[in-house]
Amino acid sequence: MDLSYADEDEEFRARLREWLGEVLPGLPPEPPADDWPGRRAYDLGWQRLLYDAGYAGLHWPVDAGGRGATPTRQLIYLEETEQAGAPYVGANFVGLLHAGPTIAAEGSAQQRARWLPPVLRGEEVWCQGFSEPDAGSDLASLRTRAWRDGDDYVVSGSKIWTSHAEVADWCELLVRTDTDAPKHRGISWLAMPMDAPGITVRPLRTLAGSAEFAEVFLDEVRVPVANRVGAENDGWRVTMVTLSFERGTAFVGEVVACRRVLGELAREARKNGRWDDVPLRRRLGRLNAEFRALWRLTQWNVSEAERVGGVPGVGGSVFKLRYSQARQELYDAAAEVLGPEALDLGRRWTADRLSSLSYTIAAGTSQIQRNIVAERILGLPKGR
Repeated sequence: MDLSYADEDEEFRARLREWLGEVLPGLPPEPPADDWPGRRAYDLGWQRLLYDAGYAGLHWPVDAGGRGATPTRQLIYLEETEQAGAPYVGANFVGLLHAGPTIAAEGSAQQRARWLPPVLRGEEVWCQGFSEPDAGSDLASLRTRAWRDGDDYVVSGSKIWTSHAEVADWCELLVRTDTDAPKHRGISWLAMPMDAPGITVRPLRTLAGSAEFAEVFLDEVRVPVANRVGAENDGWRVTMVTLSFERGTAFVGEVVACRRVLGELAREARKNGRWDDVPLRRRLGRLNAEFRALWRLTQWNVSEAERVGGVPGVGGSVFKLRYSQARQELYDAAAEVLGPEALDLGRRWTADRLSSLSYTIAAGTSQIQRNIVAERILGLPKGR
């Protein structure tokens, strides 16, 4: 892997940096954290700006509405937008980072034409309907049923931890279409319109006080069979594609963000006198090495995904496993830098510290990632 940048890549960086310098000062104020309709509008507005400027779906295939850019260009884009303080994908993250790439890889031509352009143009928001109260880490134990009735599936069941369900237009939904098949079979991947009759959304409040998750209850919701991505009962394989994107590339921008936060922590420690604490300085130095290494691993994973056709491999589990822990350690260090002020929920980094606790659970627990690394990379026998 060549980690250097060609002249044309540096020219792309310069153009992007110039554009960001022009457009970011004109953005409206970001809405309050608990104003999800406002945040949806803000995030979609930013996505539209990216689309009009030619930066939306930069690394998506051209036939999926993207620009077909190299992994290097995508990494430069993520570096520059994060360092410039540009808005995060926000409410768009499921559509841009999970459902969209899955449909690009597995969807039919008609499905790609219907669902991908609105995501890139900032017109539609997606949510993820995977986990259930009794099917979290053991996702294949899901019980939400879907049975055929003519040209529709009729869906009943419930989902939990459904990100941005209250402002979503579509849901990437996992359902059981064959109750007699082994649990990893008999599952199908559906695109469900969130305005369909029979859907009830109940927001869930997190430890940090936010409500970006929800419970979703489905009472005989009708979803067209044409909205199934992949073959009936082949949803587990399609889901592995979704999770490959979630673990392998969806966190890429966050690594850059963590490196920026680390620099801010060092400056804060110098300002408030905590820099004289030698163990703390050593901890921040080790974290700097950690995130530099994670960025190199990110470059490798993205390059490898491009080499094999665009879908990240199991190396994403290595990244997810270490990144989840490193993020928690970063915000533990932030608490040391802040001292007693770390107990103030209104203080910078405090809410991020609380949310960091979820990263060893979200997108597959660390225990699941260790199993994947052990069995699929190291070739160890499955545990009993």
